[in-house]
Amino acid sequence: MVKYIARRLVQAIPTLLGITILTFIIMTAAPGGPTAALLLDQNLTPQDRERIADQLGVNDPMPIQYLRWLIGDDWELRVRDNSGEPKYGTRLGILRLDFGHSFVANRRVLDLFVERLGATLELGIAALLFGVLLGVPIGIISAVLRGSLFDNSMRVLAVIINAVPNFWLGLMLILLFGVIIKGPDNRGVLPMGSRCPTTLESCPPLTERLNHLLLPMIVLGGGGLAAYSRYLRASMLDVIGQDYIRTARAKGLKGRTVWFAHGARNALIPLATFLGPAIAGVWGGAFITEQIFSWPGIGRLTLQSINALDYPMVMAVTVFSAVATILGFILSDILYALIDPRIRFN
Repeated sequence: MVKYIARRLVQAIPTLLGITILTFIIMTAAPGGPTAALLLDQNLTPQDRERIADQLGVNDPMPIQYLRWLIGDDWELRVRDNSGEPKYGTRLGILRLDFGHSFVANRRVLDLFVERLGATLELGIAALLFGVLLGVPIGIISAVLRGSLFDNSMRVLAVIINAVPNFWLGLMLILLFGVIIKGPDNRGVLPMGSRCPTTLESCPPLTERLNHLLLPMIVLGGGGLAAYSRYLRASMLDVIGQDYIRTARAKGLKGRTVWFAHGARNALIPLATFLGPAIAGVWGGAFITEQIFSWPGIGRLTLQSINALDYPMVMAVTVFSAVATILGFILSDILYALIDPRIRFN
C-alpha cells in the first residue's frame, strides 16, 4: 500500500505541473493582466505604470515569468542596488509555498490562506459527514423497502434537492429559520450567517456554535446526501439479488445483519469512486455557500479576490484545489482496498 501511494504521488507530479502551466497562462492572458489591480490609481503617470510593471517582471517573456512564479528568482540576479552589485530578488516560488503578497490585503497569500482554511475545512467536513452518514443508511433502507412509502418519498426528495440551486435553498432556509420562525427572544431560531456571533473577537469551540454551522452544512451537504442515497440504493438493489445474500437469509440471520453487515459492504464499493473526489467537490461548492452565509472561509475569500483582481490569491487557490483533487482520487483508490478485501495493491 505504501509503495502504491508513493508511486501515485510521483505520477501526479506531471499532472500538477501541467495544471500550474495552464493556470499561469490563463491568469496572465486575462484582460488587464496581473497589474490591473495595482494600476487603478488615476494619479499614476505612464512612466510610473511602466516602472511598476517592470518591477513586477510582467514585461519579461512568459517562460521567465512562469519559472519565477514556480521556483523563485534565486537563479535570476535581475535586481541591482545603486552600486551595481547584484543581489537577490523576492525569492518567491510556489514550490516553496510562497505565493507572493495579496494585492488587496498587502499580506502574504499563504498567511491569508491558512487563516481561512480552518473555517472551510470545518464546513466541508461537516457537510461531507452529513451527506454520507445520512445518505448511506437512507439508500440501504430504500433498497430493502423498495416500492414502499419511505422509498418513494426519499426518491422524490432526492430529485427536489438535486433540482434546487444551492443559493436559492440557502436563502429560503435563512428566511424560514432566521425571520419567519421566531424563538423565545423574538429572534430567528437559527443565525442567518457568519461562523460565530460578530460581537466576539474570536470564535468559541465548535460545540458552542453548532447553531451557526447547521444551515450552511445542510445547504452544502444536501446535494451529497441526495446523490449518495440514490447511488447506494441502486448499488444495493444489485447486491440484494446475489447468491450470498439469499444464503445468509436462508441460514436464518437477522435482516439487520444481512443488509448492513453483508450487503452494505459490497454495495459501498462503487461509492468509493465518489468519496475521494467529494473532497474537491465540497471545496468548490463552498464558494457559493460561504458567500450566502458570510462564512469566513477560502471560498468567500476567493470570490472577493476575483472581484478585486487579486491574482496571487486566485492562483494560490487554484493550485491548492488541484492538489486536493489529485489527493482525492488517490484516496478513492485507497478506499477500494479498505472496503473490498479482494483488492490488493501489489
